[in-house]
Amino acid sequence: MTAGSNALAALVLAVWPLWAGAQAPTVQDYPSRPLRFVVPFPPAGSNDIIARSLVPRLSEELRQPIVVDNRGGANGIIGTEIVAKAPPDGYTILIVGNGFTINPSLYRKLPYHPVRDFAPVSLVGNGNFVLVVHPSVPAQNVKELVALAKASPGKLTMASAGIGNMAHLTGELFMSMTGTRFVHVPYKGGGPATTELLGGQVLMYFSTVTVALPHIKAGKLRALAVTGAQRASVAPEVPTMAEAGVAGYAVDGWYAILMPGQTPPSIISRFAVSLHRVLQDSEVKQRLASQGIDTALSTPEQMRKVIASDLVQWANVVRDAGIQPE
Repeated sequence: MTAGSNALAALVLAVWPLWAGAQAPTVQDYPSRPLRFVVPFPPAGSNDIIARSLVPRLSEELRQPIVVDNRGGANGIIGTEIVAKAPPDGYTILIVGNGFTINPSLYRKLPYHPVRDFAPVSLVGNGNFVLVVHPSVPAQNVKELVALAKASPGKLTMASAGIGNMAHLTGELFMSMTGTRFVHVPYKGGGPATTELLGGQVLMYFSTVTVALPHIKAGKLRALAVTGAQRASVAPEVPTMAEAGVAGYAVDGWYAILMPGQTPPSIISRFAVSLHRVLQDSEVKQRLASQGIDTALSTPEQMRKVIASDLVQWANVVRDAGIQPE
């Protein structure tokens, strides 16, 4: 950010409580002041990249400044709680990913309700995960990996970026659907997990496509399948898990925009119209595609169904994997 944009951000955040206490404008007036875009993770992650890719054009569409407010911590819970408790006036928005629907199964007492306290606006993107193995693993495809795992149960190691992380649960779902069992090795983040995989200390990992792709192209990792329902545009040669033999397996790394619960539908619709225009902008699409993220859009109701479905899916995976909520 430039010095000018930093100053604007500081000013907006300083006077936010005063604005928040004001009466919400009608849709005819909306928006009449700056918006706050909460990213519940530190800068440079996928959520942050998407937010900052959208903001310049979205600000133009809405004719108001939009301040990106990174509120990382507690696996996204801190920033998410801020939005849950913000006034439902359309001036505070939140970007979430799959973790939003996983946290309710990992934590006994969340400071918000994942359905009641949020109003879905739209899907904004999908980013595939990819199953990669170290070159020392003799399996050349998913079927061979499953056969290898069944022949030597408990011998293959699977990295993750932490217990309950998407990489972990994506792997647990794979094991459940294929009748295999890997030794889970959790790390403190995707960086250490990737480093250990490249060094051969662990043998497999459900990585984001963006992180894994350079290593796949360099021959340092072997890609067996992407997890989504569709092939990844940045790696079209890699089959989906269903194409590779695991029928019914589909995990899309989706990202969506939410507002506080009880936000008027008219406000949500007004914002969504501008958001959808931005998501169809060629420059925005290209910027996100370079990060392995395909832009996508939906109605609020479609997004609500995705959230409801994922809450059930991940609750089942967490239960079946024996992960104890904190």
